[in-house]
Amino acid sequence: MLDPSGVLRQGLLQLSKSDRVRDVIEKAPVSRDVVRRFVAGDSTADAVRAAAELGLTGRLSTIDNLGEDTLELAQAQTTRDAYLTLLSALGEAGLTQGGKAEVSLKLSAVGQALAGDGAKIALDHAREICQAAGNVGTNVTLDMEDHTTTDGTLEALRELRQDFPTVGAVLQAYLYRTETDCRDLAHEGSRVRLCKGTYKEPESVAFQGKGEVDKSYVRCLKALMEGHGYPMVASHDPRIVEIAGALAHKADRDSKTFEYQMLYGIRPEEQKRIADRGDQMRVYVPYGPQWYGYLMRRMAERPANTMVFLRGLATKN
Repeated sequence: MLDPSGVLRQGLLQLSKSDRVRDVIEKAPVSRDVVRRFVAGDSTADAVRAAAELGLTGRLSTIDNLGEDTLELAQAQTTRDAYLTLLSALGEAGLTQGGKAEVSLKLSAVGQALAGDGAKIALDHAREICQAAGNVGTNVTLDMEDHTTTDGTLEALRELRQDFPTVGAVLQAYLYRTETDCRDLAHEGSRVRLCKGTYKEPESVAFQGKGEVDKSYVRCLKALMEGHGYPMVASHDPRIVEIAGALAHKADRDSKTFEYQMLYGIRPEEQKRIADRGDQMRVYVPYGPQWYGYLMRRMAERPANTMVFLRGLATKN
């Protein structure tokens, strides 16, 4: 019997590799509008513009130069250079002081998966990016990818924090291990973004049902809010947002000691409402020429992601 979600996933992955389909989508007026809503654009200037526009409404930003599955050193170096250029441009635009606009970095994009010394290459590139971020007064957060990279990413985090203590971590609530990881990282000075998780993971390592994932998210968030670090609540779920506020209040947290995070283009009016009430609201802004593969893979990894984007198109709230 065919698995509809599996068929959808394989179809989307195939489409992600099709230059012909990308060309059609790029030129179609309706799909161009969709892309503009969820991706800032191709260039550094597009990312800086998006961060500036968000800043005008009191929203913070974290910017991701799109790129994954880097298997060539030259490509990893190009991604590193893109981040260095981005950070310089953000600094020149006056957008970085106090971490108003920061960057998010996937270690796989800067060489983690390269054969041989991939982990070291990625770490060296990340150090350069962290130094550039520090030079302009902002931070770097290491994005988390599928579960096979979790230990390596957390090891890189420990290495980087020796010289750059504000480097942020991302933890995914659907993994069984994450509640323990949250407790380990809920210490003074630690910045942790908690998300539900987007990758398709096996039952051996991750909760599968929405209810189980939601319960895990709340347990993990409770550990972070009761700790001494800086929680970053990455969720579009209104119930999770409400629970986060209640947990912060119970822990007697000031609004400057944690923040909410949502994706660029998803529930923008709610983002503004959160910022307007005095809470910190940071928007995850993807940009770069690899936007097409990014969108298609995000939807392929978890068919539920497709519904997130469709709901985002259907509502501005």
